[in-house]
Amino acid sequence: MKIAYLINQYPKVSHSFIRREILALERKGFQVQRIALRGWDTSVPDPEDRLEQQRTRYVLRHGPAVLLLSMLRAALLSPARFFAALALAVRMARESRDRPMVYHLAYLAEACQILPWLRGFGARHLHAHFGTNSAEITLLTHALGGPSFSFTVHGPEEFSRPMGLAEKVHRAAFVVAISSFGRSQLYLRLPHQDWPKVQLVHCGLEQAFYDIAPVPVPVAPRLACVGRLGEEKGQTLLIESVARLAAKHIPFELVLIGDGPLRGQLEKLIGQYGLSKQVRITGWVSSTEVRAEILAARALVLPSFAEGLPVVIMEAMALRRPVLTTYIAGIPELVRPGENGWLFPAGSLDDLTNALEACLTASIEDLQKFGDAGYSRAIARHSIDIEASKLAELFLAADASE
Repeated sequence: MKIAYLINQYPKVSHSFIRREILALERKGFQVQRIALRGWDTSVPDPEDRLEQQRTRYVLRHGPAVLLLSMLRAALLSPARFFAALALAVRMARESRDRPMVYHLAYLAEACQILPWLRGFGARHLHAHFGTNSAEITLLTHALGGPSFSFTVHGPEEFSRPMGLAEKVHRAAFVVAISSFGRSQLYLRLPHQDWPKVQLVHCGLEQAFYDIAPVPVPVAPRLACVGRLGEEKGQTLLIESVARLAAKHIPFELVLIGDGPLRGQLEKLIGQYGLSKQVRITGWVSSTEVRAEILAARALVLPSFAEGLPVVIMEAMALRRPVLTTYIAGIPELVRPGENGWLFPAGSLDDLTNALEACLTASIEDLQKFGDAGYSRAIARHSIDIEASKLAELFLAADASE
């Protein structure tokens, strides 16, 4: 079966789970057309992502003139469908309220650009990741006469902004939630008759990522934090917390793996507390380097304020490392306090510091037990081939119902 994927930006360092999903579907015999709005000129450190760039068609690559021509062509070839899609875009603008009309007209233009690509490829279904603009573009592509569509909702952005989510789900063949928490948030925003459309499919890990000989938890008191350096990830609170550890003369090292808009502020804070010898920032690195950094740490710490269900948590668990993170969103579905890690209230400096101290003073034997328990749980719940099989069944069912 031929299907297409639409992503806002692809490939992207923090979205390796999408690449894993696409490749797993291809291993199952699907032919997948990759379409993204942007990402053709993004520098990506991972060789697999560089290959994905070459396989992807980019909607915005050739500028607005091409989009306007695509709209004109769609209006001339199928005026009834074009004006029905235009009316839908206007309705979405009124429902969304967070973006002016011009954005939704741009989404329509992008849908007009995508439709001939789908037909040329022979795509039977279009799937988007995230319920934001990419989901609206798939909705409008369908209204223009495109194939059935679906999308994966990750959170938290989809749940915090009004963006016509109910309309998108109502017209979709199905919608995917990545956690039970995410499913509940969709139920909260949907009429009961559309609840059966919500399907639970986890993000997954390929076996090659974790199919290595177990690496013992290191003696060195090193902690790793992986993710975009942004307000929502809580790295500022983490620096405040390790400054407390330093004041108590508790040995530690902290590696911040990632990059983002908060980097300058974090570097300033590290200097202010005199932590430059204990805390380092790597910038964006490849998935191989991320794995090496996690294995060199005794635990992963992620003090997030807002999340869906972070893939890096399942990555650390699959590498037999305990996790210290917050009681939010879908995280407690994976991390069990006292079994494979520590959970603490988001935003609590005291509780974060206590968890870090408990991890740094725990015996290596206890940390290894946590790591082994995490490995079993992650592999049972987040095998990409198992999760891709669930998606494959949904795609086939959507095609059969057309």
